[in-house]
Amino acid sequence: MIKVAIVGGSGYTGGELIRLLSGHSKVEISAVTSRRYKDTPIHKIHPHLRGLELNFSDLKPESIDADVVFTATPHGASMKMVPELLEVGSKVVDLSGDYRFRDFSVYEKWYGLDHTAPLNAVYGLPEIYREKIKKSDLIANPGCFPTGGILATLPLSKEKIVDRVVIDSKTGVSGGGIKPSKSFHFPNISDNINPYKITTHRHTAEIQQELTEFHEVKVSFTPHLVPVIRGILTTSHSFRLDDELNINGEELNKIYKKEYSNEPFVKVLEVGEIPRLSSVRGSNYAHIGGFEIDETGRIVVISAIDNLVKGASGQAIQNMNLIAGFKENESINHFGLHP
Repeated sequence: MIKVAIVGGSGYTGGELIRLLSGHSKVEISAVTSRRYKDTPIHKIHPHLRGLELNFSDLKPESIDADVVFTATPHGASMKMVPELLEVGSKVVDLSGDYRFRDFSVYEKWYGLDHTAPLNAVYGLPEIYREKIKKSDLIANPGCFPTGGILATLPLSKEKIVDRVVIDSKTGVSGGGIKPSKSFHFPNISDNINPYKITTHRHTAEIQQELTEFHEVKVSFTPHLVPVIRGILTTSHSFRLDDELNINGEELNKIYKKEYSNEPFVKVLEVGEIPRLSSVRGSNYAHIGGFEIDETGRIVVISAIDNLVKGASGQAIQNMNLIAGFKENESINHFGLHP
């Protein structure tokens, strides 16, 4: 049994961490912090968690008693507390972007912030870095868009099949967080599809970093906001490095099945099968399908994840399970909510 704490537990990712951890047989939630909601019962903010006897607290990092701490805090806030948490002996899974880049100048360029506490972290995508995660004290939990985009494209990079990738993602509104805004106002999003930051989204650099670990790949990324609550459907359009390369959908499908054959949360569909958001909603699974090639040589692969689970809190718990030596799918091995 280990103690875990959630710093910044009042948002959607905090609520998902509490929901999923409450069913973990080897975890005790020792604290859920929120300055704004200090002493407020958890269910007042997360109504689906009624029945959990937990209140929000306001604790300084050095006062948190936990073996593992999840920092579900805004970008720029995590770096102010992570060094102190590590100093008192806690392991940290950071859900912000503060430690996702190995080159901190890239972080500063894309996030527009000075990084005041650079530390070595392991990028928390178990499908690539499982063994390193097990040995690390600081895990940088991936962004939701990068999780879907990387998983959809990784085998193509590892096999050096492509050198150019265009990633198009459709995301539900919960990805924008719990704070209301004009962009997520019902009349503005309903019956609409809104592209945003069409060439400047900061997750572009995160996807680029991970895919180029295996092969030099140029990445373009454009997100779209769609009128659903949960989920990210990502279409990866890849272009072959060698125009003479003779490969078909069935062969691509075999490459993906081989790559992910031992992955507990990646399910590879058959050629032409399209992943559904409803199939992964509420779950830590990623479904990958498509595997078609058009007459120009464009390879199309599609992934579906729940942005709040595999794209955030579920993956964070997957990482916690690894660093704590638990079974990797403990408390997150449930299927999606289709229909």
